[in-house]
Amino acid sequence: MQGRLDITPSRPRRVRIADVAAEIGITKGTVSRALNGHPDIADGTRARVRRVAQRMGYVPLGTAQAIRTGRCRAIGLVLETEEHDAHRPFLTDFLAGLSQGAAAEAWTLTVATAPLGASLDTYRRLLDERKVDGFVLPRTRRDDPRVAMLRAVDTPFVLFGGHGDPDGCAWFDVDGAAAMRAAAILLARRGHRRIAYVGGHPDYTYSALREEGLRDGMRSAGLDLPEAMIRRGALDRADGAAAAGSLLDAATPPTALVYALDRAALGAWRAARDRGLVIGRDLAVLGYDGDPEGLHAEPPLATWAVDWHRAGARLADLLIRRVRGEPPETLRETMPATFLDRGSASCGAGASPNADRGAAAAESPESTGRNDS
Repeated sequence: MQGRLDITPSRPRRVRIADVAAEIGITKGTVSRALNGHPDIADGTRARVRRVAQRMGYVPLGTAQAIRTGRCRAIGLVLETEEHDAHRPFLTDFLAGLSQGAAAEAWTLTVATAPLGASLDTYRRLLDERKVDGFVLPRTRRDDPRVAMLRAVDTPFVLFGGHGDPDGCAWFDVDGAAAMRAAAILLARRGHRRIAYVGGHPDYTYSALREEGLRDGMRSAGLDLPEAMIRRGALDRADGAAAAGSLLDAATPPTALVYALDRAALGAWRAARDRGLVIGRDLAVLGYDGDPEGLHAEPPLATWAVDWHRAGARLADLLIRRVRGEPPETLRETMPATFLDRGSASCGAGASPNADRGAAAAESPESTGRNDS
């Protein structure tokens, strides 16, 4: 009987740690520790091992590695779906940065959603199901229950922002306080003496920091920020319009408005239009976040832009290093925001905003397609 010829292609043999070790001429243990980021391996050796492993096509067996190390090589992010910026345009850049930062270390990003104020159960579920090794915590609060819970279960985390109790916290932050300080000084140099502040939700750490930054800048310019010139809790256009309206209707109104959030700042156009004012001529407006919608205002919104992609990448790197055992005190970074000096802040302090109520109305951000910066 004629034998049957088996033409089934053989699967290529998987590259093992032993193969990488033999290629470099070091022990398997050293290769394993280098690939897993152990701090006792020299940076040069770690880089060489990863380079050779990548060239040879080495891929760790995820299940076996999780059993051996107790890690699943995944960073976690829980988005509260009703949070005021949960669906903002910059979220795409932020997630891309997190994903790329994780991928650089052959880790993955796990994203979950939860109702606003009810996210702790989601954090616990992800931990119980061993789906993540640690968490990035966005939009930190001064008294943050997520921090308390993760501390209690000894789970690594990195804050995107500050916290009222920094003990044992790693973080990455954008220096919003410095941006607000610079905004006050810029407006003062342009002749403004009555500068008002419209803050975000007071529970969030960023809101207090940005307010204090503006105060500090105004003090440097010899100016005060009285409570009558402050509104808080503005999270969207409607809030921003209401805040601007109440400020502009005062007996001595501001000549400049500084907002903690671009989304709220865009509401100032409605308030100005309703009062016969033109932003960039009768009233200066500055925001913060770099929201792309600010480009479509007329004039475009001056703002402090954040590199959301870089922020995500840095947070991923810091969290992975924290999971690997680096102390949180060594994992604290801050980067500056970038000022986009656009038309809404171009005016100096001329006539009172209450003057000439019959002037041409300001165009609203919704009514123009202008797209220049």
